[in-house]
Amino acid sequence: MKILIKTTLFLLIYTVVFITTIAAQIVNPVKWSFSSSPVQNRETEIIFAAKIDKGWHLYSQYIDKGGPIPTSFNFDKSKDYQLVGKVIEPKAKSVFDDIFNMNVKYFDGKVVFKQKIKILSVKSFSVKGTFEYMTCNDGSCIPFSDNEFNITVNGGEGNSATVLPLKKDSSEIADSIQTSVNEGKDTAANLVPSASGPSNNSTGRNNSLIIFFLLSFLAGLAAILTPCVFPMIPMTVTFFMNDKKSSVAGKIEALIYGGSIILIYTVVGTIVAVTLGANFANWLSTHWLPNIIFFLIFMVFAASFLGLFEITLPSWIVNKADKKSDKGGYAGAFFMAFTLVLVSFSCTGPIVGAILVQSAGGQVLMPVIGMLGFSLAFALPFTLFAFFPSWLSKLPKSGGWLNSVKVTLGFIEMALGLKFLSVADQTYHWGILDRDIYLALWIVIFFMLGLYFLGKIRLIHDQEVKHIGVFRLMLAIITFTFVVYLIPGMFGAPLKGLAGYLPPQATHDFDLNAIIRDNSCASSGNYNGTDISLCEKPKYSDFLHLPHGLKGFFDYEQGMACAALQKKPVFIDFTGHGCVNCREMEATVWSDPQVLKRLKENFVVIALYVDDKTELPEKEWVTSKYDGRVKKNIGQKYADFQISRFNVNAQPYYVLLDNKGGLLTNPRAYNKDISEFVKFLDKGIEEFKKRNK
Repeated sequence: MKILIKTTLFLLIYTVVFITTIAAQIVNPVKWSFSSSPVQNRETEIIFAAKIDKGWHLYSQYIDKGGPIPTSFNFDKSKDYQLVGKVIEPKAKSVFDDIFNMNVKYFDGKVVFKQKIKILSVKSFSVKGTFEYMTCNDGSCIPFSDNEFNITVNGGEGNSATVLPLKKDSSEIADSIQTSVNEGKDTAANLVPSASGPSNNSTGRNNSLIIFFLLSFLAGLAAILTPCVFPMIPMTVTFFMNDKKSSVAGKIEALIYGGSIILIYTVVGTIVAVTLGANFANWLSTHWLPNIIFFLIFMVFAASFLGLFEITLPSWIVNKADKKSDKGGYAGAFFMAFTLVLVSFSCTGPIVGAILVQSAGGQVLMPVIGMLGFSLAFALPFTLFAFFPSWLSKLPKSGGWLNSVKVTLGFIEMALGLKFLSVADQTYHWGILDRDIYLALWIVIFFMLGLYFLGKIRLIHDQEVKHIGVFRLMLAIITFTFVVYLIPGMFGAPLKGLAGYLPPQATHDFDLNAIIRDNSCASSGNYNGTDISLCEKPKYSDFLHLPHGLKGFFDYEQGMACAALQKKPVFIDFTGHGCVNCREMEATVWSDPQVLKRLKENFVVIALYVDDKTELPEKEWVTSKYDGRVKKNIGQKYADFQISRFNVNAQPYYVLLDNKGGLLTNPRAYNKDISEFVKFLDKGIEEFKKRNK
C-alpha cells in the first residue's frame, strides 16, 4: 500500500506539470444546416434548419420595426429555378420584451424554415443567397449578417449544402467573447468550418473542461500527500469515529465534512470566475503586469516549498474557525472543514494558486471546474476512511517522505513560473529570457531535482538520506533523462515535445540548424522560395521572426502588396507570443518537409501577432468596426482584424487568400494532422490557379 501511494504521488506530480489551456473563440449559439427535399414533380423545398443553444433564442421573420433584427433569407436570381411563395416558418412564441418595449416572436431549441422552388433546369444547379439573423439570451444579443448559403439541387435525386464564410466584415458581433489562456483545439467558432469539416465547438469546449477537471483532480490527490494534509487524515477520521458517536452519525458528519471542503473551494473558484472572468482574459494572458505577478507568486510558492519560510494565514483566522468547530454537530463539521482549509494553506496554496492562475484568463466555468475537481479529490480520503476505518491501519506513517514531496513540488513550481516571465518577455521584446537562457534554467532546475532524488542535496527540513530506494532511483533516472533530452536544445534542437512551453526558436542565439541552413542558401545562391527581396524589407523583422528559415511579412498590407507583385497566394498565420498551440503547430506541422516546401515555394507568408505590444505610428492607427475603439499597437490592430474579418479570435488560425484578398478555402484552426494540413494548402493552391488561368 505504501509503495502504491508513493508511486501514485510522483506520477501525479509529473502530470500536474503539464496543465495546459484552451484557445479562444467567438460565441455562435445557432448552428445551421441546409438541405433540399423534393415535394412533387418539378418542385423542391429548400430547408434551413437551425439548432439553438440552451438559454438562447432566434427571432422570427416577422418582427415590427424598432425591435430586434428579424431572420431573413435572400435568394440570388437564377434561370434554373423560381421561388414559389415566401419562406415558411413554424408558429413562434410571442412574449412582451421589456428591452424592446414590444411583443416579439422567437424560437428556441430547434426551428426549420422552408422555401419552395419550381425547378426550371434539367441539370443540377445551385441555390445561392444570404441570410441574416439575431440571437439573444438574458444578458446579450448577437447579430449575424450577410451569411452565405450554397445548396446543390440534383433534380430530386439528392442534394448537398455548403455554408460559406462571411463575405463582409461584421460590424456588430457578440458583446461577450469566451476566451481562455491557451488555447483549446479546433476552435474556429463561426460559420467557417475547418478544412477537415465543421467544428463542434461546444463539444471541444466540453472536452477541454473535462480534461481540466481531471488534471485538477490529480492536483487534489497530490495535495493530500503533503506534510500539512496527510497527518490530518487519521486525526480527523478518529474524531468522527470516536466512541461517543454512533457509526451512522459519524459517517453523516464525515459526509458533511467532505462536502464542506468541496463547497469552500468551489466558492473560491466562483469568486475568481466572477472577478477575473472572460472580459479580462486577453489582458491577463498578454500584459506584462499580471504575468510578472504570476511569475513572482510561483517563485514565492517555490521558495516556501523548498523550506525558506512558511506561508501562513493570520492565527486569529485559524483560531476563530477552530473555536467554532469545537461546538460539534453538523455546524461543527463544516467549521472543521474550514479549519483544515486554513491550516493546510501553506501546502495547498501553491497548488490551488497554480490551478486558478491557469484558469483565470479562461472561460468563466474554468475556475469553478478546477476547484471542484481539486476539492473532490482533496475531500475523498477523509470521507472514505471515515466509512472504512479499518483502512487506517494500512495507511503509511508520516515521515520525511512528506517533506520530499513538498520539495519536489517546489522545484516544479520554479520551472513552471518561468513561463509567465517568458510570455511578458516575448510580448514586450525585453530580451531577458531567450530560448537558450530558458533552457539553461530548466536544465539546472531539473538536474538539481535529480540530485535531490539521489540524496545529494539536502534542504533545511529534510532528514538525512543514508540510502535510497528503487523507486526514488527510478525517479532520478527519469529526471536525468529529461535533462539529457533538454541539452541538445541548447544547440538548436527543436525539442518538439516542449515546443509550446519554450520561447520561439528565433530567440535562440546559437542555432546550429539555422547556421547550416543560412550558409547552405548563401553558398548555393538560391533560396528556392518566395524572394521577398523583390519587395520591401519586412516591417518589424528586427524583432519578429518566422520559424524554420521561412521568409515572410508581419504587416498585412505590406505582405499583400508583395503577393500581388509576385502573383502568389497568401498564407496568413494569426499567432501570438503567448500561444502554446501556435508553437506546437510550428514545431510539429510546419516542420514537416511537405508543409515547409509548400509554404516556401507557393505562398507569401504573413504572420500577424495578435498580442504584440509594439506601438504603431499614429498614421497606422485603426478604428475598430467591432467595438469602435482606436487600435494603437500591432496586437490590437491584428486581433481586431481577425475578429472583424473572420469572426474568430482563436489562435492559431490559418487563412489562405488570393493576392486580391479573396478567400481561397475554408480557414483552419489548431489541428496537428499533417496530411490534412497539406490538403488544406493544396486546395488553396489549386483554387488560386483556377482563378488566375
